[in-house]
Amino acid sequence: MTDTSPAFAWAQQSKHMGQLARGEVRWEVYLEVQADSPNSPVRGRIHFLAGERHRETAWIFLEWSEKEIRERFNEFAANELWSLVESLSP
Repeated sequence: MTDTSPAFAWAQQSKHMGQLARGEVRWEVYLEVQADSPNSPVRGRIHFLAGERHRETAWIFLEWSEKEIRERFNEFAANELWSLVESLSP
């Protein structure tokens, strides 16, 4: 079995959430979560990968559990994720 996780330090703490596609443009979407200590809130940010291109948000989620962050992420519609990744482009 081949590991398809990206070779970035943040990949150890992230989960592949799917692909965002429009025409020929395709972004792999990852949700990174991190807690500073076992009883502290969990923060999260989104990473977008397209070949060698990488875009990431700031820490836009802050919840008490990773599950709550995934639930919040799932509230985003595809057009909102497109707006987000386009706002991160140079």
